[in-house]
Formats: sequence, C-alpha cells, structure tokens
Amino acid sequence: MIRETLPVGMLQCNCTILGDETSREAIVIDPGDDIPRIAALIKRHGLTVKQIIITHAHIDHIAGAHHLKKLTAAPILYNQNDLPLVKMMDIQAAWLGVQTPEVAAPDAPLTNGQTIAIAGLSGSILHTPGHTQGSVCLYLPQESLLLAGDTLFAGSVGRTDLPGGDTRQLVTSIHNELLTLPDTTLVIPGHGPTTTIGRERQSNPFL
Repeated sequence: MIRETLPVGMLQCNCTILGDETSREAIVIDPGDDIPRIAALIKRHGLTVKQIIITHAHIDHIAGAHHLKKLTAAPILYNQNDLPLVKMMDIQAAWLGVQTPEVAAPDAPLTNGQTIAIAGLSGSILHTPGHTQGSVCLYLPQESLLLAGDTLFAGSVGRTDLPGGDTRQLVTSIHNELLTLPDTTLVIPGHGPTTTIGRERQSNPFL
C-alpha cells in the first residue's frame, strides 16, 4: 500500500493519501488545504483518485475538497449529520480570519459500517459522533490502520466545545468503536503524531 500523510493548512490537518501499488487507484482523506502539494504527491506516485473522504466538516478538514474534486473528478463523501457545519462555513472561516471556501453537500453520504473500496484496498466507516455529529473514522483491517479524524489523538481526544460537540458522546464513541480494535492498530489522527490503539487504551488520560 502507498501511504502518504502531510499536514496541511493553518491548523496542520493531517491529509492522508492511500493508494494501491498495483491498480494505482487512491483515496484521499481530509484534503483541508495545500491542494497543489497533495496533487504533486498524487502525480509522483502515478495515482488516480477515486474517492475523497472527509472525516468531519470542520473547515480545516474540508476546505480543499472541492478544489481536489475539480482536479480529479473524484466524489466527495462525508456524513450528512455534518451538513449544519457546512451551512455555517462562513462562520467557520471567520473564526480563522480566512475566505469562505467552496463547499457543498456530499456527492454520497458516509454511514456506519459502510465499505469504502478501491481496486486492491478496502476499509469500513465507523461513525464516531462527539467531536461533531457527523464525525467518522476509516478502518482498514488488512492494513491494521485507522484514520481517526479528530475523534482520537495521541494522548488526547477531539474538542467538544464547538457546534455539534458532545463530550460524553465522544468518549462513548471511542470506547464502543475504536477501543474494540486490535491494540496493534496504527492510528493516524486528524492532527499531530501517529499512535496505536493499545497505547491510547493504556495511557490516554481522557479515556
């Protein structure tokens, strides 16, 4: 598997490119900004983007998705429970003092248990509300890999003080959906360094 993660934008959101070495098909997760850098990596690996997955609709994770869609013609997928956040994108932009990005309803929704697949690579969607109501993670069991968005971080969890946040719901989501995964599962969070499920189970002070 081809895996590239690069921090993008003002808030250094982790955008991850997953590709199959044989088919050269790819999924891009959370292209929040810096689309030229993302596009250069895609080109360097000779990949064709088939899907754009958004873990949640905060501006730092979704702002560049429409631009990437224009370049690749790949559909944008996210959970429809985050549509209220998309409708307030101008307010989100004002929080950061940036221009309002072009955003829209998803080309297709993401739901709990949904299979995400390209030729040679597949995973499933875990709906983990709490950071936002539409927050999802992408779990690839064959790769022992979890793309956690802002649900779980190394030594921390997602903030819940923004619209749609719910602390109790977040902790329940993590316990029910993420801590049931194998300890060796590599976690790529929405920001910051990687970790593992086992490490967070043992030492995360929020859990």
